[in-house]
Amino acid sequence: MSASMTRTKTPEGGRSGPPNGGLENPPSGWKMSPIGDLILRTKQRNPERDPEKRFFYVDVSSVSNTSFRITAPTELPGAEAPSRARKVIQAGDVLFATVRPTLKQVALVPDDLHDQIASTGFIVLRSDALRLDSRYLYCRLLTDAFTQRMSELERGASYPAVRDSDILNEKIALPPLAEQRKIAGVLGLVQRALEQQERLIALTTELKKVLLHQLFTQGLRGEPQKETDIGPVPKSWEMVELGSLAKIGNGSTPKRDNEGYWQGGTIPWLNSAKIHERFITEANQFVTDLAVKECHLPRVRPDSLLVAITGQGKTLGNTALVFFETCINQHLAYAQFTTPRVVPEFVLWFMQTRYDHLRSISQAGGSTKGALTCGYLKTYPVPGPALDEQHEIAAVFAALDRKEKVHQRKHTTLTALFRTLLHQLMTAQIRVHDLDLPKLTSFTADNAR
Repeated sequence: MSASMTRTKTPEGGRSGPPNGGLENPPSGWKMSPIGDLILRTKQRNPERDPEKRFFYVDVSSVSNTSFRITAPTELPGAEAPSRARKVIQAGDVLFATVRPTLKQVALVPDDLHDQIASTGFIVLRSDALRLDSRYLYCRLLTDAFTQRMSELERGASYPAVRDSDILNEKIALPPLAEQRKIAGVLGLVQRALEQQERLIALTTELKKVLLHQLFTQGLRGEPQKETDIGPVPKSWEMVELGSLAKIGNGSTPKRDNEGYWQGGTIPWLNSAKIHERFITEANQFVTDLAVKECHLPRVRPDSLLVAITGQGKTLGNTALVFFETCINQHLAYAQFTTPRVVPEFVLWFMQTRYDHLRSISQAGGSTKGALTCGYLKTYPVPGPALDEQHEIAAVFAALDRKEKVHQRKHTTLTALFRTLLHQLMTAQIRVHDLDLPKLTSFTADNAR
């Protein structure tokens, strides 16, 4: 966190605490208290007793361990209630997953899930509002110190878990209620900015998805369409084979046990893990001239398209552009453009629309099992609108890509700020009244846009 957001650098009467998250010398007015002394009793209910009544069910998978929110509750009739759907939740309750507790599946129950049902895989913590602010408790459970403590207490190798009693017996540092609320308010301010960035990233991603479909089927000119092997495209667009636009081939991997191929290498070499970057601007592995010569590695020119022709997970069928001369491994194919009548970025974005199709082809004709071939890619149909339209379409996606990266950078900045504030406020390294709140508010607002 920027030092300019605090009025003093040293805590007032506090210091960082021991591994269990407590404070050896709590600041004046702070005390240590077991969580169990600060919460109210909760109830259970069996939804199956009212089989027609619908309810929202929050299971452990419904809680995101990155945004720390309930993101995907399931609506069910009582007749279909899982056996673990028993715990009644109220707005403001804190849910903590006792199964694999180090995954930090922690959430505050929002107003719209009041009186719904959570899994018995959670402990439901309902704060005594006269002593404990629920948002403060929620933040306290997110600290690394609390997570470390849970890792020390969890039992079971294949299904690690802690007991409710482990959490209830755990002591936490407890400032006065007014200070709890202020701490929670500051951290909530940053979290709301984070949530806004997540919404903007999701909107940008969805807009890109819609435009990928729209622009590669309708173009920019609003002209009539025609049917082709890849579906409808504008009538003026010519369909050509990728092999008529580019030289296509693939690379290889020099033997790892031959130091002469790797030691002191200066020539970039890429594997299929880099394909997820979409625009590849640097390499992290390098080979020698000897490797290029003896292993017959092709030198792929800048602005070439790379295609993952094998791979696990989401790798196969993915595409990227590389912006420097490089060598590649055998799991990548390259399309090195040989004509000025094509815009590489246009082809890249078109190939992004063909991801699912390429993956389906890898399991069918035109390929080896579970892989694409260079021979198949040479015949792959690619649309060829006029050069100016290619540039315009590429520019649309370049602008969206820049916008997405801005939101991702802001999200990264806010995440780092939240973690820093969470640690420093919870350990009293910084007291909430030492923060420059107007500056912090302005900073989060700027990063929420």
